[in-house]
Amino acid sequence: MNTPGMDFLNSRLTFGMSLGLRGMKSLCEAFQFPERSFRSIHIVGTNGKGSASFYLAGLLQAHGARVGFFSSPHLVSVRERIRFQDAPIPEADLERLLFQVREVSAKIHLEPSFFETITMVSLLYFREMKVEYAVLEAGLGGRLDTTSVAEGFAALLTSIGLEHTEILGNTEEKILKEKLGILRPETVLFAGDLSDKLLSLARSIAEPLHVKVVPAEKFKISAAVPNLGKHYQENADLAITAARFILGGRWNANLAAEVLPKRAWAGRMQVLKNAAGKIRFILDGAHNSHAVKRLTETLAESFPGQKFTCLFAVLQDKDCDEMISMLRPFISEWVLTRTPYPRFQDLDVLRTRFDAQGIQVTRTEMLSEKLIKSLESSENPVLVTGSLYMIGAVIQLLKTNYPELSFFENLSVTFNENH
Repeated sequence: MNTPGMDFLNSRLTFGMSLGLRGMKSLCEAFQFPERSFRSIHIVGTNGKGSASFYLAGLLQAHGARVGFFSSPHLVSVRERIRFQDAPIPEADLERLLFQVREVSAKIHLEPSFFETITMVSLLYFREMKVEYAVLEAGLGGRLDTTSVAEGFAALLTSIGLEHTEILGNTEEKILKEKLGILRPETVLFAGDLSDKLLSLARSIAEPLHVKVVPAEKFKISAAVPNLGKHYQENADLAITAARFILGGRWNANLAAEVLPKRAWAGRMQVLKNAAGKIRFILDGAHNSHAVKRLTETLAESFPGQKFTCLFAVLQDKDCDEMISMLRPFISEWVLTRTPYPRFQDLDVLRTRFDAQGIQVTRTEMLSEKLIKSLESSENPVLVTGSLYMIGAVIQLLKTNYPELSFFENLSVTFNENH
């Protein structure tokens, strides 16, 4: 998509992150506060934000609500990030709204970041679609995240682990405080997978704001969510807890039992089977030690004794040594890859990390259709992991062959931001 709007969005990549809210507040004011036209629900946490958001949006929609859904990063197309009733924002609307943001930004002498720009487009689109609820996944942190301008009436906290420590803090306690900086007075916080210590800290942060803290309940529904792993069921439980509270008398447990088993969050412990029902790929965007721990727990539980071929790629800013060590017992063959995206770890450098652990690597090559086809016929299922950016590239190569990826069929590849 080479259009004025998309060219403007891509030009924002050079501006990096914006760690304040001045720009977003200026844009909201210039556009007459679109975020005030709907009720916002914030999703924050280290891992699990996307799936919890996706499950919650589905539950609210099933009960007849008009729902906007904003998430990041995208896997294939930037259009994935902004959805209304599960449909990605149409190209024409995305282009039109990007152009509006460009024009207004120039008038107020602002150079918005990539994330500020796409967040602003989502708020404008949700106002146009007259959404009742906007489910907004935070990109980074909470206190200074662009989505916090929406001042939601509720927030979901999925989990806390060490990530982006140079920005959010070098302890789980500091990171929790940053995440919960998104809370507004007299709202409600739904708390997911937290230790007793962190839950107690969350309550102490919420109390001065008169924020009600509701721990996630465990629910027995007729079938589990399609994403493998107890952490996805935990995220579904968190979404159910929030949906029941938000919907009140409108809540119908039977609808949840119908919706959630069909609602697979793409690229996260997602199983792809061939026509004969044999598992060919397991896609999981685990890109830090916290997520890889959950991945290995799921492999041990769902595939006891099974060994996998692993297609592995990682970004330069990730400390992958622990990730590799944790995955090692489950892998029979390692294939290292990357795409041209410049943030990926150089393959020669990545291979030295395996050499240092005495791990033999079978193949090292750039990601391609040829590579994927050769792996598709391997004896063992192929575990694709290490980076969501790589998961997106693999989905682009597989999307016409697996019905589970049909959502992506009409989406064109667009760049991701460095956030």
